[in-house]
Amino acid sequence: MTDFTYSVDADGVATIAWDVPGKSMNVMSREGFALVSDMVDGALADPAVKGIVVTSGKKDFAGGMDLNVLASIRAEAGENPAQALFDFTMSGHRILRKLERAGMDPKTLKGAKPVVCAIPGTCAGIGTEIALACHRRIMADNPRAKIGLPEILVGLFPGGGGTTRYSRMVGAMAAAPVLLEGKMLEPKAAKAAGLVDEVVAPDQLLARAKEWVLAATDADTVKPWDQKGWKMPGGAPYHPAGFMTFVGANAMVLGKTQGVYPAAKALLAAVYEGALVPFDTALTIEARWFTSVLMNPSSSAMIRSLFLNKEALEKGANRPQVADQTVRKLGVLGAGMMGAGIAYVAANAGIEVVLIDATQEAADRGKSHSEGLLDKGMKRGKVTAAKKAEVLGRITATTDYAALAGCDLVVEAVFEDMKVKAEVTAKAEAVLPEGAIFATNTSTLPISDLAKASRRPAQFIGIHFFSPVDKMMLVEIIRGRGTRDVAVAKALDFVRQIRKTPIVVNDARFFYANRCIIPYINEGIRMVAEGVEPALVENAARLLGFPVGPLQLVDETSIDLGVKIAKATRAAMGAAYPDEAVDAVLFAMADKGRLGRKANAGFYAYDEKGGRTGLWEGLAGLWPVAAAQPDLAEVQHRLMLVQVLEAVRALEEGVLTDIREGDVGAILGWGFAPWSGGPFSWLDMIGAGKAVEVCEGLAGKGARFAAPELLRDMATKGQSFYGRFGTDARAA
Repeated sequence: MTDFTYSVDADGVATIAWDVPGKSMNVMSREGFALVSDMVDGALADPAVKGIVVTSGKKDFAGGMDLNVLASIRAEAGENPAQALFDFTMSGHRILRKLERAGMDPKTLKGAKPVVCAIPGTCAGIGTEIALACHRRIMADNPRAKIGLPEILVGLFPGGGGTTRYSRMVGAMAAAPVLLEGKMLEPKAAKAAGLVDEVVAPDQLLARAKEWVLAATDADTVKPWDQKGWKMPGGAPYHPAGFMTFVGANAMVLGKTQGVYPAAKALLAAVYEGALVPFDTALTIEARWFTSVLMNPSSSAMIRSLFLNKEALEKGANRPQVADQTVRKLGVLGAGMMGAGIAYVAANAGIEVVLIDATQEAADRGKSHSEGLLDKGMKRGKVTAAKKAEVLGRITATTDYAALAGCDLVVEAVFEDMKVKAEVTAKAEAVLPEGAIFATNTSTLPISDLAKASRRPAQFIGIHFFSPVDKMMLVEIIRGRGTRDVAVAKALDFVRQIRKTPIVVNDARFFYANRCIIPYINEGIRMVAEGVEPALVENAARLLGFPVGPLQLVDETSIDLGVKIAKATRAAMGAAYPDEAVDAVLFAMADKGRLGRKANAGFYAYDEKGGRTGLWEGLAGLWPVAAAQPDLAEVQHRLMLVQVLEAVRALEEGVLTDIREGDVGAILGWGFAPWSGGPFSWLDMIGAGKAVEVCEGLAGKGARFAAPELLRDMATKGQSFYGRFGTDARAA
């Protein structure tokens, strides 16, 4: 069995069908690329072949390049990985250029065999780049299909000719949403954007593709850039209009990336430099920049965390070896925003849901949350009336715990109160089947303590969702001291069903995500109390690539929640509680009614519509800005290390057992500097020795910056986290 099949019909139309055995989505391998090259050669050499249709044997066209290929090329290259990666990239360019020229006479530009790409469904990455090399692209009008070049989202840019071809097709400005933002477009939007030429009914796709091949003329097979006198749409860099386009694009890239994402800068450079030279030279420039990005440690870390590690976790890398635990009927206790969100994602994934609250009004309100989300989907054309009715029909909103009969998983999402949680646990377990798993959605309360209210602690587990549930991709699964493997497997299988990314951690206060994010917020607040300019704090965070600064984050999550967590933590820790300076600020803000965005008043000021208008001017009156300000690097080190060191301590203490989960969880859970690949990847990037050195420089700021023994040991031994704890190290 091969990744591509080749056939020629009675009309002389050759079909190259992509259908990777054993995979639901086509991905490109080295062997696959070589096979395509051979098939193209065969079609071009065969006088009986009038043209070529490139399509897929699956419902979708392609998911892109298998990024493991790039890792294997680097590993095999020895001391010169850059040359090996460049050679591989150029080999791909030659194959696609051969497809694009299709045997035409280089002088007359005639005699090419027409090549059309028939796209049945989703098409991404190298799949889209293959399509762009064809003379025409016809896509099925499939409501679930999208096409684009999303490489920028995992720290790369389209290096298989997509950057050069698409920017030359539509111009740098029009190409920006697809290239620089990684937007995936639905068929009709893709036609408007120039990614595809035609959108047809799915059952007409192949017939229309063959029809076009048989009717194509020489003019249809010559790309614009191969024609004499071609000019860059929107103007080349030396043209007044083009010059302004690239000035604006440069500003946009810097504004969006803060200069910390190498792929975006490299992409823009490839477009700019490529626009100044002939097409084939532009491909070489693209390959050089692509190789540069592949060799950048930031891009390597992003690929590892956001693609390889994320995919491994979603496929069950740490799932216990027990029987399938697919959820068939789910109970959700508590119909507030969290419970309602859980009910929606489960029902949307095809799971029957019982949504329970204390009053029928509250339960119905929780169900209406799903209706609201579905209505929004209908307005955007993503949800049909039938789909809406189907999803809502799966949700039973009630006050009757007897409705939980037959549920194989229950997720409790009531108030963060031990007594309330204990009460609903007892009520639910009274009617649940013996084999049912009970999960609590809590962000702070220890799972092992909550499990004391359960008659079946072995079947009790934590499933921590992030808000808003329908948008946040991470789910943190917490194993209590008594939790057994079947409960972990049930939680993991449930998360897979609702198409989110799981991490599994052991029980401890704040688990993993909140253990790291709360210190980030606290450090920002602590600096305000010290007299550090609030704008310096916020901008230092953004310049590190964090989506929001710590002060904005506490406004978003609400200051009164911070107060509640602080009081509970102080009660639990007693004299060991370290954050009195933070509480002085938080409590004062709460006393003034500045509770964050929900109150239109917090560390930021807001207009009547809830839009931020800037940092609140009253902060300086309460906590005067010091005359001498720390430099930017110190503020950034404090914000970065206060999170990273907690991640290391979580690993050291056994709360975190897999550094892949630590990196993926940090990026997806709270937006930890995605360019870094996560806290452990960042430490590997700078080196354990450098990290210890920075810790020692911050020693005067408090014990929170003391380097953990694990980090010191690694610094002494010259080790990296992925070298010591990565999957390769564990397998050795």
